[in-house]
Amino acid sequence: MREGQAWRNFDGVLVCAVAALVAYGAAMLYSASYAGEVAFFWTMDSPVTRHLLYALVGLGLLVLVARLDYHVYSYWSPAIYLALLLLLGAVLVAGESIYGARRWLDSPLIPIQPSELAKTGVIIVLAQYFAARQANIKSPRTTLGSLVLAGLPLALVFLQPDLGSAMIFAAIWGGMALAAGTPLLHFAVLGSLAVATLPLAFTHLLKDYQRDRLLLFLNPAQDPLGDGYNIIQSEISIGSGGLLGKGFLNGTQTQLHYLRIQKTDFIFSVIGEELGFVGALLLFILFAVLIFRVLRSSSVAPDSLGRLIASGVAVALLFQVFINIGVNIRLLPVTGIPLPFISAGGSSLMSTMLALGVVQSVAMRRKPRHRFESA
Repeated sequence: MREGQAWRNFDGVLVCAVAALVAYGAAMLYSASYAGEVAFFWTMDSPVTRHLLYALVGLGLLVLVARLDYHVYSYWSPAIYLALLLLLGAVLVAGESIYGARRWLDSPLIPIQPSELAKTGVIIVLAQYFAARQANIKSPRTTLGSLVLAGLPLALVFLQPDLGSAMIFAAIWGGMALAAGTPLLHFAVLGSLAVATLPLAFTHLLKDYQRDRLLLFLNPAQDPLGDGYNIIQSEISIGSGGLLGKGFLNGTQTQLHYLRIQKTDFIFSVIGEELGFVGALLLFILFAVLIFRVLRSSSVAPDSLGRLIASGVAVALLFQVFINIGVNIRLLPVTGIPLPFISAGGSSLMSTMLALGVVQSVAMRRKPRHRFESA
């Protein structure tokens, strides 16, 4: 396909949804870090300024990645896989330790979180693997091979320790394996093994604080001033927002900083308190539009490789949104997964834009449409 023809298929709706989510995130970061000092938000120390700069860089990455045919990334998938394993291994050896976890590598510009980059890498690698084995997709060997490919980075992320991101890798594998046509019997066997090993994993694999989080999820009142504090405060924040919220910059839990980590893991609680159900519904609509456009790219992809790449990105986005919001409304235990485009964090924002650039590459090289088919 000629370059000009490919750009005519550029998905502008997807980019508009991304821009709207970035703007929504900037507004909520403004509120979450507001302390009556408006001038602060024009400095490089401001989370709003950094969020917008990361978004601009991410948009550049999206366009740059979209220019290349996605088959190029498939061709380089072995090198991509090796690079992401080296980065994840480097974090365990030389990563910056924060609260006992090693998840970031220092760089001259911003700290890099390799687990965020690895998500896109794993999607490309798994898509290439499944696409090349469509004729043998029902073979147990194919399923086991894909498990190994996803399991190595998952294990390295789990060792950081980062249980939340490790769960995302598992979700990516599950969604892509299902989209590739892996037999349901394989999922049933693996699910039974996972359930059977849960007691062993809970006892021997999880850190003490991870076990405490799971137990406090059932009854946060056991430690209301410690690990259960933010769970209780997030419930108060969202519950007090009602239908329309208390108003932008008027949330008491947010502005009086009763809610901790409100710029990252618990930013949805800020939305619930200040903008209420209507503000949360608007956020859901924006995410629904974005994920629908990614799934649309999957449906118009010219081959199984493109279809699987877009499916993997859709699964990763949907799972992160579900987990983050589930934690905020106490549907799930605290895991520390950011809300895409909304939470503060350069690595997460730019890595997500990078993944959407690959999706754009798929959409731009889509199979020919009937002339009467709607966009």
